Amino acid sequence: MKTPASLKNKVALVGVGESDIGRVPHMSGLGLNAQAAKRALDDAGLKVSDIDGLLTAYSFTEPYFMLGSVLCEYLGLKPRFNASMVVGGASPAVMLKHAAEAIAAGQAETILVCAGENRATGQSRDATVATLLAVGHPYFEQPYGGSIPGYYAMIAQRHMHKYGTTREQLAHVAVQTREHALLHPNAHMKKPVKLEEVLAAKPIADPLGMLDCCLISDAGGAFIVTTPERARDLQAKPVYLQGIGEYHTHEHLMCAPSLTEFGATESGRIAYEMAGLGPRDIDVAQLYDCFTIVPILELEELGFCEPGEGGAFFAAGHARIGGKLPVNTHGGMLSHAHAGAAGGLFGIVEAVRQLRGGLGARQVEGAEVALVHNEGGILSSHCTLILANDRG
Repeated sequence: MKTPASLKNKVALVGVGESDIGRVPHMSGLGLNAQAAKRALDDAGLKVSDIDGLLTAYSFTEPYFMLGSVLCEYLGLKPRFNASMVVGGASPAVMLKHAAEAIAAGQAETILVCAGENRATGQSRDATVATLLAVGHPYFEQPYGGSIPGYYAMIAQRHMHKYGTTREQLAHVAVQTREHALLHPNAHMKKPVKLEEVLAAKPIADPLGMLDCCLISDAGGAFIVTTPERARDLQAKPVYLQGIGEYHTHEHLMCAPSLTEFGATESGRIAYEMAGLGPRDIDVAQLYDCFTIVPILELEELGFCEPGEGGAFFAAGHARIGGKLPVNTHGGMLSHAHAGAAGGLFGIVEAVRQLRGGLGARQVEGAEVALVHNEGGILSSHCTLILANDRG
C-alpha cells in the first residue's frame, strides 16, 4: 500500500474554542457553532476576515443540506475553500487532515473547522431514538430492531468472550472520565460517579448501562489551522501536526471484518510513521469514547497495550491524570459533551490545550506530544492524529 505524502509540520493549530455546553435551549445548532468559532478566533487573535477556508460536518437538528455554505453565510465568511463532511464521529480528525492537505497545496492559508448541534434541546426523544435506529443496514439490520447501543454492545460482548474483559473494567472507564470532567469548567456532567453506580445504572443493551453510553448535549467546538509561518505572528502558542492517518473498513456492522479488530491499527500506523514516533512517545491521549468499550479497543489497536489488556489498563488507573497514559483529560464524550461530530472535535481542542499547558489540576505534567483518535459509524471509519508543541 502506498504511503501517504507527509503532512508533518506542514500546519499548526492556532486557535481552539468551545461553546456553552449542556442544555442550552436558547441557542440553535448554528448559534453553538458560531459561539465556538468566535472563541477560537479570539484565542488565535484573528478576525473573520482572516479566514479563507471552512470545513464543517453534519447536523441532525438543522434542516440544511449544504451546511458548510450555510455556516459561511451565517458567520459572514466568503472563503475560497469550503465543504461539509460526513464521516460520522471521525469527521473532525478527517477534516483536520483535509484542512492540512488544502493548506499544503496552497488552496487556503487559514481554515476554520467547526461542528456542533443542539442535540439535547433541539431534538425530541422520539427523534433521538429514530436516529439511533437509522444507522443500521436498511435491508439486513434495521428490520431486526438493531440500534447504535445494541451494535456496540455486541462488540463489547465479543471482547468479553474473547479476552475476559469484565463489566467492572468497562465501568472504570466511565468513572475515570467523570473524574476528569469534574476538573473541566465547561463539562456537561458536574457530579462524581462511583463504580457501583455505573454497574447499577439503567440497562441499555447488555452489557452496557446508561453510564456506559455517551451524553446527549447541546455543544459546538472549533479549531483553526494555518501555516507554521502564519502561526508565528499570532498570539496563541501554536501546536504542530506531526502525523495523521485514516482508514475505513466498513459502514454496517454486518460487513465488519471482525468484532474485536478494527481500523485504528492501520490509521495509527500511518500517523506514527508520518510523525516518526511510537506509542511510547505519547504523553496524553484523547480517544473516542461513545461507549465504554471503545477506548478499551482503541488503547489496544493503537499499541498502548496488548490485545485484551485495555480493560485492565483502565481498572489499574493507568488512564488517570498522573497515570502511565492519561486518557480523555476533559472527560470525553461520556462526561464532557457529545453533540454529533463535536464529540470527537473536543478531543482535538483538549489535546491543543494540554500541549499549551496551564490547565491546573487537569494538566498532564510535561505533556509535549498528544494523540487523538476519532472513529465514526460502528467502529467503521478511523482517523488518528499526533500533535506536538514543538516542530522538532
